[in-house]
Amino acid sequence: MDRYDVVIVGAGAGAKLVWTSLAGSGLSVAVVEEALVGGDCPFLACVPSKAMLRSAQVWRTADDPEWAGLFTGRVPERAAYERTVARRDRIVHGRDDTANAAALEGTGATLIRGSARIVRPGVVEVGGTEIGYGELVLNTGSAPVRPGIPGLDGVPVWTSDEAMSSTAERPELAVVIGGGPVGCELAFLYASFGSAVTVVQRAGRLIPREEPEASGAMLSLLHEHGVDVRLGTQVVRAEPHALGGRLTTDRGDVFDASVVIQAAGRRPRSDRVGLEALGVEPGRGGAIEVDERCRVAGAEHVWAVGDVTGVAPFTHTAHYQGRVVAANLAGRETRADYRAVPRAVYTRPVLAAVGHTAASAREAGIEPLTATAPVTRAVRASIEGEPEGWLTLLAHPGTGAVIGATAWGGRAEEWISEAALAIRAEVPVEVARDVVHPFPTFGEVLETPLWELAERR
Repeated sequence: MDRYDVVIVGAGAGAKLVWTSLAGSGLSVAVVEEALVGGDCPFLACVPSKAMLRSAQVWRTADDPEWAGLFTGRVPERAAYERTVARRDRIVHGRDDTANAAALEGTGATLIRGSARIVRPGVVEVGGTEIGYGELVLNTGSAPVRPGIPGLDGVPVWTSDEAMSSTAERPELAVVIGGGPVGCELAFLYASFGSAVTVVQRAGRLIPREEPEASGAMLSLLHEHGVDVRLGTQVVRAEPHALGGRLTTDRGDVFDASVVIQAAGRRPRSDRVGLEALGVEPGRGGAIEVDERCRVAGAEHVWAVGDVTGVAPFTHTAHYQGRVVAANLAGRETRADYRAVPRAVYTRPVLAAVGHTAASAREAGIEPLTATAPVTRAVRASIEGEPEGWLTLLAHPGTGAVIGATAWGGRAEEWISEAALAIRAEVPVEVARDVVHPFPTFGEVLETPLWELAERR
């Protein structure tokens, strides 16, 4: 039986940080992957979705009176969508992981193709072959949740992953189930290319974990793009139809769809790992519970990173956890701190947030100090033609530290990290306000609310 110091199950984003960090350490490393080296993000999720959203934004710029005169020969919607899909597939290398696999093996790690299952402590099985491990890292990711809607199996359905990999023609009628970040991005994307889009959201508002103002801004944006948003509504029945499918809601509404897009969340892939062989049961929603060092609770020499942990399920969280695990495996005691993990919805305008919302701060027993500033106050907004946007900062009334930020517009995903650093380092607003930003940049938007919060202390 072959044995490795470290066996990594799943070659996604977080795992890459582990095997690259351990390169040259003298530890033998094997990576087991049944699908694509690199995971869902570069091939089926983050990268293709952002590539398509970027194309949509560029194409729609020609409709903006500010820029319309600079465009000639603008292609129609259907052709624009086809070009967008072609560009997406070029960027993701046609979902060919050959280069990623070669890079992995170039670090000295061994790539084993197949599905791994723990058979007993210290041993996993891949394709009938047992492999021993000293340390085991689980990075099995997550899978889209399929709503239990009667009749849904009889109509055309895409998961969010399939929506980002399909080469089918642009859907004429798309019904998106779910109004979270992924559902909003997909609705915005397809509406941008002329699809008639309906979003059915069970909650009373879109992106309900964010500030109410962010939900309202997103609702207005989707409405501007012609999206029909139904809040506080559930699909209760689906049936075949000449156009593809017909959906009925609990309110009696009926929608026809050429495709139904599932965006109602994802579930950690923990059911086929073999956790029972270690005496470990998944936690709520199937997540593998980990401690501050990303060690699996109740198991020795077993670690987990990424979506399977259920912690802030973003690619950048997986990267962070991968670094934490790699450091601990190398003997450097490191603990994860998730207070400042940014969140973003890549519509245009973009929504970016980090740390507490006002509601979550109050749930934690904090009545936050709050200050808001318009993004349009920055000269960069006029230069870029950004017509709207705002930033809200939250500070702790006792310590004066920044504890939360939410921004709409102004390429906020690029400068929200400054707020993330302030939150992680517990920087008092009196210190944060002294940061000088280059002119003209959107980062200048941070200055006014920081000074206001400092003056109110």
